[in-house]
Amino acid sequence: MRVLGVDPGLTRCGVGVVEGVPGRPCTLVAYYVVYTDPADDLSLRLLHLDRSLTDLVAEHRPDAVAVERVFSQHNVRTVMGTAQASGIAVLAGARAGLPVQTYTPSEVKAAVTGSGQADKKQMTAMVTRLLRLAEPPKPADAADALALAICHVWRGGTRSKLAEAADRARRGGAR
Repeated sequence: MRVLGVDPGLTRCGVGVVEGVPGRPCTLVAYYVVYTDPADDLSLRLLHLDRSLTDLVAEHRPDAVAVERVFSQHNVRTVMGTAQASGIAVLAGARAGLPVQTYTPSEVKAAVTGSGQADKKQMTAMVTRLLRLAEPPKPADAADALALAICHVWRGGTRSKLAEAADRARRGGAR
């Protein structure tokens, strides 16, 4: 399974692509950070993000897209930009006909480190180790996107197989 993970952000949007199967180490395909200029008009920033994510989905042809779920933050301005970027990421996956799954930061941390309370340094160290990289992916947005992709391979792959099995059972085992 190839997964494109997105750590949404309006100024810096992390994108990571990995391949793997549940329960086994994943392999790095690529990672990026899409930047937009805060001085630009919002519509142009969102358009740039949309085009960049659409191009990366087309280039890497993932089987699924994993996006960090936006959570409540104290800074409304920050959460609005993150939510807008998240919507663009979900749209890029849906437009390509791909399944899109969102994960909370705690779900990703628990999947990758074993603790839902891990800090950025721990997350980056585990992503580096799990993907057998010579050095940590930088900036942290890229490491977070890779963690999302790993989380989906390990949890989402299993989740979709269980959903397929349940659907077959509901249909009386018909194939």
